[in-house]
Amino acid sequence: MTISYLALGDSYTIGEGVAEAGRWPVQLATALRAQGIALADPRIIATTGWTTDELTAAIDAAQPLGEWQFVSLLIGVNNQYRGRSVANYRAEFVDLLARAIKLAGGRAERVLVLSIPDWGVTPFATRSGTTQPRPDRAQIAAELDAFNAAAQALCREHGVAFVDITAASRAHGGEAAMLADDGLHPSAAMYAQWTALALPVARDLLAPPR
Repeated sequence: MTISYLALGDSYTIGEGVAEAGRWPVQLATALRAQGIALADPRIIATTGWTTDELTAAIDAAQPLGEWQFVSLLIGVNNQYRGRSVANYRAEFVDLLARAIKLAGGRAERVLVLSIPDWGVTPFATRSGTTQPRPDRAQIAAELDAFNAAAQALCREHGVAFVDITAASRAHGGEAAMLADDGLHPSAAMYAQWTALALPVARDLLAPPR
């Protein structure tokens, strides 16, 4: 039986600047099928630029969504980019986490959260515009670490799997091959690295009991 899949997020989930097959949720579904787990291609609710509250509003607008057998969530970079606080992110993320669990039929073990990657390593972060100063890479990293720590703690509290892809984004996210044409968003090659990190976790969540 095919496992239904709902992917929630922002530009990183919709795959800004890459072909549909290059999006990490689509790559994950393809990789799991290759390993004998019949995960359907995802329905994606994600748009470039969305913050946590905007994703919540989009989920509301998409109702009724029913129940899904697997749900992924990656959200928060635009909260940090717009200067919102960790406290605000925590409050809105925990609501999204509860929604994801509900959409997964109340099964927290069928929800997968990915950490927020670090956009501060990209060429985009080194460009200074005419009206805004160049971003401080160390500050971006520190703020994203705080956001991710909050998300990971909430996932642990609710029994949800959390996959850290931030380290991979920092190690290779500034390389041309790992970037879309805009110099900010990941390429399909970077999404493949995220998929490789998420794959064993997702496989454990979805594998039939022995």
